[in-house]
Formats: sequence, structure tokens, C-alpha cells
Amino acid sequence: MTSTEVIISEKNLILETGLMAKQADGSVVARYGDTMVLATAVANKATVEGKDFFPLTIDYIEKAYSAGRIPGGFLKREGRLSEKEVLTSRLIDRPIRPLFKKGFNSETQGMVSVLSYGDENIADILGITAISAALLISDIPFEDAVAAVRVGRFAPDASGDEGRAGKIVINPCFEDMASLDLSLVVAGTAGAVTMVEGGGLEIPEDVLITAIDRAHEEIKKIIEAQNLLREKAGKPKRAVAEVKGNEALAASVKDLCVAKMRDSIRIPDKLQRQKTLDGILDEAIKQLAAADPEVNVREIAKLFEHLEQDLVRTSILNDGIRADGRGADDIRKIDCHLNLLPRAHGSALFVRGETQALVAVTLGTSSDEQRIDSLDGDTYRAFMLHYNFPPFSVGEVKPLRSPGRREIGHGALAERSIKSVLPGADVFPYTIRIVSDILESNGSSSMASVCGATLALMDAGVPIKAPVAGIAMGLIKEGEKVVVLTDILGLEDHFGDMDFKVSGTKKGITAFQMDVKIKGVSREVMVFALEKARLGRLHILGKITGAISEPRAELSKNAPRIFQMKIKAEKIKDVIGSGGKVIKGIIEQTGVKIDINDEGIVTIASSDEASLAKARAIVEGIVEDAQIGRIYKGKVKKIMDFGAFVEILPGTDGLLHISQISDKRVNKVTDELKEDDEVMVKVIEIDRAGKIKLSRKEALKDAAKQSET
Repeated sequence: MTSTEVIISEKNLILETGLMAKQADGSVVARYGDTMVLATAVANKATVEGKDFFPLTIDYIEKAYSAGRIPGGFLKREGRLSEKEVLTSRLIDRPIRPLFKKGFNSETQGMVSVLSYGDENIADILGITAISAALLISDIPFEDAVAAVRVGRFAPDASGDEGRAGKIVINPCFEDMASLDLSLVVAGTAGAVTMVEGGGLEIPEDVLITAIDRAHEEIKKIIEAQNLLREKAGKPKRAVAEVKGNEALAASVKDLCVAKMRDSIRIPDKLQRQKTLDGILDEAIKQLAAADPEVNVREIAKLFEHLEQDLVRTSILNDGIRADGRGADDIRKIDCHLNLLPRAHGSALFVRGETQALVAVTLGTSSDEQRIDSLDGDTYRAFMLHYNFPPFSVGEVKPLRSPGRREIGHGALAERSIKSVLPGADVFPYTIRIVSDILESNGSSSMASVCGATLALMDAGVPIKAPVAGIAMGLIKEGEKVVVLTDILGLEDHFGDMDFKVSGTKKGITAFQMDVKIKGVSREVMVFALEKARLGRLHILGKITGAISEPRAELSKNAPRIFQMKIKAEKIKDVIGSGGKVIKGIIEQTGVKIDINDEGIVTIASSDEASLAKARAIVEGIVEDAQIGRIYKGKVKKIMDFGAFVEILPGTDGLLHISQISDKRVNKVTDELKEDDEVMVKVIEIDRAGKIKLSRKEALKDAAKQSET
């Protein structure tokens, strides 16, 4: 067994190989504290022909035994990947994918299995380092190590140790997460940052840059450890055949197409532009096939796409003109439409250029929360944002399946963008579900979902702390020439070198995601792009607040009304009743939903105000405490020789002594009262033990005085 180690944030990060999974092309166990992951990498020896993408699959798998747990559910074994596992698989894939040697096209699979799940809050990002190390020591042509850390900042007003306030921390543990106002996963090579993902509580741009810089310092240390492991245990890399293009065919395609394409790539309308380009390609294929019937049509299409890419990039770099005619800093036309769906609790259609997001908000009660079975234990989720990308949004025909990795990832990014501005449960005790259906797409649909979600939440009357907008930035880089693009098209994302998404309020950033297709981006480019994103975000926020300046004062008539009250712990059993008899009776009588937690918080929900008020009155009556001097209409529950016990409130009895039944002498209680009689009584005393003394005589006297006046 061979190992290397490095100290990161006062803990040893250990990389080991040679003990486990030795038949994989590369395998590494990474350990940090009590957290251990096994990363394996295998690539087929045969090259895949005819594919225009690198067939790489990354899977992150959490084993329940790693946390000493048995999986929930009926089967009691791990099944399909959870949402967290899908998101982490994407997180690992993104910084790894651009670093394989160009021309390598064999099907490749990387797997990261969590073997031990400690409190270090690092299993996901440890997977990035581990899979990089496994690839690095394998014979797979992966040459440039990548590593990752989680970086956070303690909020300036963080409670506890005052020395931590505003401090940057590397690999914060679970206990620290609640005190952070910024949390990022940063990945990179020794030379540059290649991926950033995370969010914050309206964080300024300079704080974000400082955190990324600090993270990169630690990343360099981890990469040194990987390179040392490679020196000790690395295999020779397999040869990759040089990709030789058909220069003669490329020249023919260029001669036939380039002049026509120069104007076509600047057609503003996406469908018209694509139709025109398809026509140019079809004509070229016909002409080339007429000259040579054996010509490779797939290769012509690939050469045509490369030519289109060169023209788009050259137009931006040299002429400053983008595919739809905009300049580098221009944002497409924005339209905001509200309250489109009469039965939804809040709805909006956000349109930016040729991208449309139809967003609906649904409000529910605590019974609608999502229960999540994870290695951290059972948790409940009161806010969900789901993103759907139907094929018609890009004019395609595809079978409908369950949400793919892209949809889950885009939804999670939009959810993170919005989450920090939602009101607390003490202010707004609702479960919130947002659904963004992309009806038309030409770039930046996840950020359109953020903008649409803000509009729909305000339309629903949810008291968000501030509006949030999102924008996607791009990058075109050739040598020393660099152009940062604001509000990128799908074409610019496909042909560009960076996808850089930022969302936030006027005050600061709430979510951030950066991926690059090149070796990395410099700090200067990142700072410049962040400033342009800030200006773009402010422009979009102006459009949003122009459509609706603040949340509506009233909830939709279709939304449930929720009332909360806190009762004494000893009163919980009175509201529930034996076998749930009392609470079920209230629900049957009023049609409301009622939840009671162990702390005595009673939540009543109903779409009807009258029903809610009725249920509230019943519960308040059950938990109400008797007050001295107050007159109650009570029911005689039990007759005794010395008096009667009268129920003045549900579950609350008092003693009506024989001497207090009447202002006349009473020889026998039964001469005046019988069980189930309703009588007016006054509370005259409550002793230290809580025993209540009642007087009918005093109640009658007070009633007489009132009648006289």
C-alpha cells in the first residue's frame, strides 16, 4: 500500500492506493478525519467511434453503513441515486471532464463510494480529490490533477466565539455551517480555479473573491500530495492516437460555406438562424456528395460545426458582435407577466429574449414537507424548487422521463438562489413549492427560473426579504484576447469557454456557479466578470420591481390560511384527546388541518377563514386557563354530598361547594342540581395546586346587578 498525506485546516488528508479495488485502472481511498471515500476509475481499452462527446460517467454513492444506518423504506437497501447523490455526481464531474487529453474517446467511468461518514462535512468534495488522484495514478490519459475544498465565512454577527466573526474557514464541519453567511465548493488545478459552486446571504463580490483565493491556496497543497502519490504509484499513460482531420474536406466545406455563414450567424432569431445554417449545410452535403458519393456526411457536419464555432468566436473577439447582434454587455429584452394561473397560489411568466420560464408557487402546511432519509438522519424540507425542461422548449421530440441530472442541478441552483431571502417559519409557517417549467429556451434558463420564482413568490404574497435576480455570464478567450459576455445565448454557452451564473439581491450574492472548459480562468477575469454580472443583475432587478415592487399584502384566496399558537405542554393531551378523539372531532367539525408538535406549537390550516376561526376558537377554549372573577357557563359533571364538580372549560373542572350554590340555605345538592345541568358560575379562588373554587351564588348576584343597570 502506498500513501501520501497533507494537513488541511489542522487535519490530515490521507490518500492511499494499493489495498482496495486493485483491478480498477486506478483506485484511491481518501480519508479526512472519520470520513473515507473510495474512488475508482476505469476506461475501456477500445475507442468509441462516431461520438462527438467524451463518454464519461461519474457516480457518487452514499453507503448507509458508512454512517451506521439502515436505509429507510421497504427494501432496506440502497436503490437509485438520491437527489444529493445526483448533485454530488455533477459536482465531481464538472471540474474533471475538461482535463482529459484531447482525442481520448474511450468510455470512462468514475465511481466515488462513501465508506465512512464522519462529522467533517466533506464526503462530497473529498470525492473530487479522490477521483482526480485515482485518474492520475491510472493509465488513463488524465494529466492535470484537480482538487477541491469547501470554504466558508463566519457571519460578521456570528454568535459564540467573537474571534470567528467574519473569518474565512476551510472545510467547515456540520456544527459550523449554521454560523456561516457564505459556503462554497471550490475546485481547481495548481494553476487556476476551474469550478465554483455555492451560495451566501447577500455576499459582496470582494468577499467571494477573497474566499476563492483562500480556497485555492489549500487546493495547491492537495495537488502536491496527489503528484507525490503519482510519483510513487502511478502507471504509464496509455497512448492516444493523434486526431488527424481531413484537410482537403475541411477546405472544401470552408470554400462552400464560410461566405454564406458570416451573415447567417448574426440572424437574431434562433430558429431562423438555425434554419438558415441547416440549409447551407444541406446544400454543401449535396454538392460534396455529387462529387464523391462515399463522402462522410457525419464528418462534414462536424467540420461545419467547427467552422460555425470559429466564426461566432471571431465575430465576438474581433468585431464585438454576438450571434444575435448584441454587444458584449447587452441584456436581451425582458418581459414580466404576473398572476397568469387562476388556481395557483402565485404565478409568473419571465421572458428574457427567447427564454421563457413559467413559474408557479404552491403553499402548504407542515404535513406537506418533504421527508429526506440521508446519512445525516431523517430531515424535513419545507422549501422546494423543481425545474422542468420539456423537449418542446427547444423544438425537439424526445420521450418524457423522470428528471435528469441537468434538471435536478438547475433546480438546486435556483433553489439555493432563493432560499436565503425566504421568511422564517416563525413569520411565515408554510411549506413552499416552486415549479419552473421552461417553455422556450435559448440560454440561461436556470437564471430565468430564479427571476420567475421571485415574481411568483411576490405574486403569492410571500414576504420575501428582497427580490432576487440571476444572470449567466460567458467567456471567449483566444490567446491574450478575452471577452466576457453578459446574458449568454445557448450558442455562446456551447461554443464558449466559461459558464458563470450569479444570482442575488441589490445588496449581494445569494448563489454562484462557475464552470470552465479551458484550463482555468485568471483572478482578474473573475473579478471583471463578477462586476459585469453585478451590473446586469441590478438591471434585471429593476425590471422585476417595475412589474411588482413588493409582495402582495394578501395571500391568494386559494392558498391555505395558517394560524399558530403555543400551548402548555400539559395541555397537549387535552387537545389531542384519548386516541386522538378530540382533535379528530375538531377536524371533522371544521374541515381544517391541525398539527401539534412536542413543544406545544399548534398549527391550524384551512383555505376557509370561517372554518379556521371556528377551529381556533375550539382549541383556545380547550387550552384556556380559568380566570378569577370571570363568569362561565359550566356543566355539572358530578354530584357529591358537599357540592358539585362543574366543567367550566374543556377538561377543566371546579368545585361548586354546597354553600355557594344559592343565597338560600341548601340542605341537599340534589335539591338544586343534577348531572348535566348547565349553570352559570363564577371563579372565586384558584389555589397553589391549581384547584378551582366556584360560586353560583356570586354569579347570580352579578347577573342581578347587571339587570338593574
